[in-house]
Amino acid sequence: MIPASAPVPVSFEDRMATVDFRVAADAHITVDGDACRGCSTRACVTACPANLFVPMADGGILFNYEQCFECGTCYLVCDTAGAITWRYPEGGHGVAFRRS
Repeated sequence: MIPASAPVPVSFEDRMATVDFRVAADAHITVDGDACRGCSTRACVTACPANLFVPMADGGILFNYEQCFECGTCYLVCDTAGAITWRYPEGGHGVAFRRS
């Protein structure tokens, strides 16, 4: 039995349903796939809360910016110089959290 004070687990799908994404034409994060090929940790894959980084068979990383939370975690955990370039989306674009 879960105590009344314990947090209720929230699924990934439920978390994603609480946000809107105003997608800009240009990505606010770019990933240099060539730089990623030499990475041994793949920290961005495991750290991204939106699961936007996908390892590829050729050693590169596939990244989709359209549902990015803009938290900067990928940029902070990446230990490969120049692999990730991060900036805020242009005005009026990006993540918008909805009230439940």
